[in-house]
Amino acid sequence: MTDPVPMTEIWRASLLESVHMGHAVICDDSGQIVRAWGNPDVVIYPRSSCKMIQALPLITSGAADKFGLSSEQLALACASHNGAAIHTDRVKAWLDQLGLGVDDLRCGPQEPDDRPARNALIRADESPCQFHNNCSGKHAGFLTLAAHMGAGPEYVEVDHPVQQASLSAIEETTQVESLGYGIDGCSAPNFATTLHGLARSMAFFASAQDRPDRQSEAAASLTAAMMAHPELVAGEGRACTELMRAMGRRAAIKTGAEAVYVAIVPEKRMGIALKIVDGGTRAAECTIAALLVGLGVLDADHPATRKFMNAPILNRRGMECGVVRPVATLA
Repeated sequence: MTDPVPMTEIWRASLLESVHMGHAVICDDSGQIVRAWGNPDVVIYPRSSCKMIQALPLITSGAADKFGLSSEQLALACASHNGAAIHTDRVKAWLDQLGLGVDDLRCGPQEPDDRPARNALIRADESPCQFHNNCSGKHAGFLTLAAHMGAGPEYVEVDHPVQQASLSAIEETTQVESLGYGIDGCSAPNFATTLHGLARSMAFFASAQDRPDRQSEAAASLTAAMMAHPELVAGEGRACTELMRAMGRRAAIKTGAEAVYVAIVPEKRMGIALKIVDGGTRAAECTIAALLVGLGVLDADHPATRKFMNAPILNRRGMECGVVRPVATLA
């Protein structure tokens, strides 16, 4: 067993003030490890970083074609969005298309991270609803698949056909048998896997255009949708959105709770998965940016990159007093 290694450092003046430890894996299209830090076999919950895997059955089943889903809807199925109007309006329209409503969702209400949306609710003295949940797009996809299957309404139950289809997709693309599951923040089961397995799955997505099978075609469609609509995958100010924009469709990236991050890099036929053990988001964002810079698909000097990697720490007066930077071994 290999211990976690330093990934991101916090410097204040000349003092190393904090260190975030973690694990990371880069896989090629054969599923082999190109480079690893820490323990590739560490077992993790991928959390929301695996939403594109969970969305595969939406396409392979024929549901996406049956309901004429757009690339925007496919991007939302992979999203952890901010709950802005561009997200909630589209999810509502999607459920309208299915003849369903907000009460058919099982993700639970969530206060939107989008400030204008949150302020609008406060001014109207209204409570957030399930459309605002960052996973409502994924759940709209689940409902679409359930409708296509003719399955029951409790689609988040682990033995429901929708979740069993998700489990099969996860096991097939990670090449790791189920290691158990936990219940995610949105009430859906989240199936544990190894970090190597998660990176292998991302490499499957990254090389999907090379293969003619249905699952690979689905993976290529979801990757293209994420890269085409980064604003739907997360939202303004978020690392997923800003870094995908900065890369200009050269990679799709996705965060997960508790500092998991993945990347799909089609031009390199490579996948990345990382986990920061203390759950620190700033470290996960810095680390994924550093790994993408190292692969040559992200410009280290792009303004978006500098927000997350080698990012200045400002005090209350706006004075720069520190920096969030990756360890040298990530270069």
